[in-house]
Amino acid sequence: MGSYVILRRPWRAKKPLYFGMIPELGGTIALLVLFGLQNPDAFRTLFWRIGFEHGLNSNPNMILYAYANFRPLPSIPFVWSQTLTSFNVAISILSLFVLLAKMIATIMKVFYPVFGVFVGLSLTALYATSVGGQAGPDYADPRYPSPVPWYIRMGCDIAAPYNAVGDCKIAKGAFAATVFMMTLYLCQTAFAIWSMLPNKELDRVESDDEEDGSVRKDKASSSVEMKSSSAPNPQATPFTPRTQAFHTLDRKLPLRDS
Repeated sequence: MGSYVILRRPWRAKKPLYFGMIPELGGTIALLVLFGLQNPDAFRTLFWRIGFEHGLNSNPNMILYAYANFRPLPSIPFVWSQTLTSFNVAISILSLFVLLAKMIATIMKVFYPVFGVFVGLSLTALYATSVGGQAGPDYADPRYPSPVPWYIRMGCDIAAPYNAVGDCKIAKGAFAATVFMMTLYLCQTAFAIWSMLPNKELDRVESDDEEDGSVRKDKASSSVEMKSSSAPNPQATPFTPRTQAFHTLDRKLPLRDS
């Protein structure tokens, strides 16, 4: 019977593992470009101001008003914060390093499903945070509640007077690419979990491989022992034809009295 293996467990199929890296590479490069164009504040504050002027979200000058009126500083909505922009750039760079590491580990045949589960869950959580941030609410101003930013739930026409239609499309594209990457990593996680489930055939093959390896080791050790036992002793007297002739001559000679 086979035994369940956690660490060195083989993948149930190799093609989804290999071909899944192609869209992952494309999405990672796209996000590196799109998030890089937004960093550090290419149009985030501009979109915040456009939304306020159309009554779609809070006022970006709320911090200045708080300073001027000696009021406590308000909490900036996560969707308009520099933290979200830096976070998006960081996860896109991290995704590239993870993809390169996965490629190398796959070539070296050391990327097992247990690692795929850990990597997939981690990146899925990071991209889910990014999606939630980009589509996050803005309730800082009760007069203008915004459950979703205007550039996601509306078109880019209101950005035309500000010459920001292209920037609006970049923001929409970045959000779509982030959703794509989150879905892709979620599928990779599900595939890795499926490969981790008990499978009689894989467990039997793994068990047979381990038994074959142990048998080969036993045969190798026994062969070494036989060779060592049959090897001549270097300390013994060497046997030559001359030695045999002397022994024969000694037997034919008559015994001498001492």
